Amino acid sequence: MQDFFNNLLATIDGLGWIGPVAFIAVYVLATVLFLPGSALTLGAGALFGVVRGSVIVSVASTLGATAAFLIGRYVAREWVARKIQGNAKFDAIDVAVGREGWKIVGLTRLSPIFPFNLLNYAYGLTKVRLRDYVLVSWIGMMPGTVMYVYIGSLARLGAEAREAPVAETAMRLVGLVATVAVTLYITRLAKRALNDRVETSS
Repeated sequence: MQDFFNNLLATIDGLGWIGPVAFIAVYVLATVLFLPGSALTLGAGALFGVVRGSVIVSVASTLGATAAFLIGRYVAREWVARKIQGNAKFDAIDVAVGREGWKIVGLTRLSPIFPFNLLNYAYGLTKVRLRDYVLVSWIGMMPGTVMYVYIGSLARLGAEAREAPVAETAMRLVGLVATVAVTLYITRLAKRALNDRVETSS
């Protein structure tokens, strides 16, 4: 699978200006097909850099999550229901969403407790509004997106290290450490808050 992603990223890299569009299309398809997006997110950092890569992945992941949500709500509702049937965590999330709506969506996006791809489909079965789901998902996924893209950009940093000044390289590494630290802190807070709200709703 890793070789497949590497070859895919190499192909996208050779597409020039259309590369970001192709990347977004591939990311959306991967999300819908339950393929891991982490490899693509890391690859975006290597291909596009931190800022551009974060923007591209943010758009791609939000579109992918939205596509899965709509499929779960209007196309494959029964299949999704069977997939999550008997899962206590998803049952608790459904109850919590019914009471607090988009707040729970945001907390689950910040917390790694639930599988990203299946969660996208599962939210299609809840009463959360599409507009709220899209907006909160986009915001909630941002910290993790930036962190993974930043880590992926280390590949480009390694290639440019010979030409870049030592101070610039050091600043990039400091930025990475800060990004990871902030993301992990936010994740920890979100996980704690989500557990409290889910337990309250149970």
